[in-house]
Parts: sequence; structure tokens; C-alpha cells
Amino acid sequence: MNSPTMLSKAPGAALIGGGFIGPVHVEALRRIGVCVTGVLGSSPERARRTAEELAIGRVYRDLEDLLSDPKAEVVHVASPNAHHFTQVLAVLRSGRHVICEKPLANTPEETRSLLELANARPGQAAAVNYNVRYYPLCREIRERILRGDLGRLLSVTGSYVQDWLLYPEDYNWRVEPGGPANLRAVADIGTHWMDLAQYVTGQPIRAVCGDLATFHARRLRPMGSSETFTSSTARGENAAKEVEITTDDYGAILLRFEGGARGLFHVSQMTAGRKNRLTLEIAGTEGSAAWDSELPNQLWLGSRRGPNQVLERDPALLSAGARSFTHYPGGHAEGFPDTFKQLYLDVYRFITDGAQAGPPSFPSFADGDREVRLCSAIAQSASAGRWVQLEDRVAP
Repeated sequence: MNSPTMLSKAPGAALIGGGFIGPVHVEALRRIGVCVTGVLGSSPERARRTAEELAIGRVYRDLEDLLSDPKAEVVHVASPNAHHFTQVLAVLRSGRHVICEKPLANTPEETRSLLELANARPGQAAAVNYNVRYYPLCREIRERILRGDLGRLLSVTGSYVQDWLLYPEDYNWRVEPGGPANLRAVADIGTHWMDLAQYVTGQPIRAVCGDLATFHARRLRPMGSSETFTSSTARGENAAKEVEITTDDYGAILLRFEGGARGLFHVSQMTAGRKNRLTLEIAGTEGSAAWDSELPNQLWLGSRRGPNQVLERDPALLSAGARSFTHYPGGHAEGFPDTFKQLYLDVYRFITDGAQAGPPSFPSFADGDREVRLCSAIAQSASAGRWVQLEDRVAP
């Protein structure tokens, strides 16, 4: 392996939320040597089921109970979006480190409050779980752009598509109204794409022009629970109630980047056969690069003057900045679970190394705040039918 994958010393971590993504957090934490101290669920019954399934020793009664546990030095917030703001705020105020699933909160006003509090406590890790930037070949694109291999950037395009909400009987809490922007596909998966595009290019998105669509104006909400990525067939023929849907199934967004590059991406949770596919292509004056999450260990490199190439993920062939985020030799695939491991190694090394760690390199609350403000701008743009500018936060 390329570099240590276990921490020599690690604080304990508590989990809030036991749905689809919570167990992914737990698995990654255990891979790097972090003890999961307990879990807080939407109800004691659900938390107990999660604890049994994941062999977690303690179930917290409520957030106060969690924050009274001295062993829980880091809190992973993987609850439904509506709870992020209040839970993260309480965790930060308690002096604990926090890693929050996206979105950081539902409104720019909420994310600003969290960002200001995090900035006032630089010793506390405050991270947002944008894991896609931890695929080694995404890091490789960033390194090549920094070196100037692609020249001046011209365009940034791509998509993020899924099919798990294709049918009207497909239902999940994510389709329900989500704050003033009321975005779903854009906020859920589109923010991953925008974070990746801005991270690898090093250029923030400065203006957006969005078009949104809700293809199923009504869906069937099951009487029982419905987990993310669970199909209607898998749930069985449970009783259901027809409800109105106002969140987006699809979005297409034009972009303008700070450096002058133009962009375009689309998101859809109704693209049959695409389970979870993110694509990104960046074109510059000297070359281009394209990556597909369904083929995460391959990077396509385009050239006008020479042959195109396909770079396989192999530490021996990667730039130094990408090599440090891959732990297996060439030919040994790394994928989705490994990105969580790499993200948490990044965060927990910052926690354990203290001042020696330097400034945070993980996705921060500033990144989370920017994504929520981008969502707000996209919703505003789609409603008004015009471009909307995104400005930098002004310090209070």
C-alpha cells in the first residue's frame, strides 16, 4: 500500500442517522481505526436496529445524551437534510469536531451562521462529506490543471444521473420539499458535481442559469418507511397515498467560472439504467480530460496534436498530489467506499495532528456554504428565467 491507512491514535466518533449513508461512514471509520461510540436515530427503535446491524455498542436517547458522552469527540451527521442545521450547530457549540453530509443546511442564512461559528473555532474540524473529490483520478485531473497541462480552461461539462426515482411509486423523504430553494436532484447529486468541478479546476462558479423539471407531479408515498435507493418492487405492495411533488426530478444548468471557462451539466434521478453515474469533462487550449464514475479507475486524456490516452489508476503513474490518495497498486480497483476512507483520513489527521496539520485540506464549511448558495441561485434563476450571479461571502 502507498501510505498508512490506519491512524496511530484516533478520537471516538458518534453517528447521527442510520439510513443508506450512515453505514458507509461507519465502515470507513473502522477501516482507519476509529471507534464508533454510539448511534442516534430518528427513533430509539430505528437506532437499535442500526446498532445491531453495525455492531455499535450504544444507542443515544437524544442529541443531549450524545453530547454528554465524553468518548464521542467527533460527530458524523448523516440525518435527513432538515435536521442538519440544528444538529451541527449543537455539535459545534459543544466543542466537538463535526463531519456533515451535504447539504450543510437548507438556506444560505443557516450555512452562514455555521460557517461563522466554524471560522471562530479553527481548532475544531468542520467538514462536509463531498467524497467524490477523493477519487484518485479526480485528484490527477486537478494536478494536471495546476501544472498547466490542459492550458487555459475553456469548458467544463458533465452530468450526474440515477434511475431510482423513475416511477411514480418510487418514493423517499428526499422528494419532499426541502427549504426555500425546494431543490432535490440539484441539491442531492448536483452539489457533488459542482463541488468536484470547482475543486479540480480551482475556479469557483460565478454565475448560473438553470432549467428545472418535475416529471412526476404526483407520487405514491408508502405508509411505511422508504430508504434511499430502495425500489418500489423491493419494498413490496404496501399501502400508499398519492401526494403532490414540487421538487425537481431533473435540472440543466449553464455555468460561468471565475477564470472565464463556460460550463454545462445536467442531473436526473429518472434516467433508466443509470444507477449512480457522474461524468466530468474539462477542455483546455492544450488538452482535455474526462472521467466517469462508472469507470473510476480510468482517466481519458485528449490531445489535438498527438494520440489520445487512457490513464489507468496506478500510483506509479500518478502525480504526487494524486498518489497520496490511492492505497492499492495498479490493477487493484479503488472505488466509492475508498473515497470515504480517504476523506476521513484527511479530517482525522487534522484532528490528531493539531497545529502541525496546517490549514484544512478537506471539504470545509466554506465549501458547504458555497454549494447551498449555488442551489439558491439556481432555484432563483430557474424561477426568473435569467442568469444569477454568485458573489463571495463578505466578512461580518
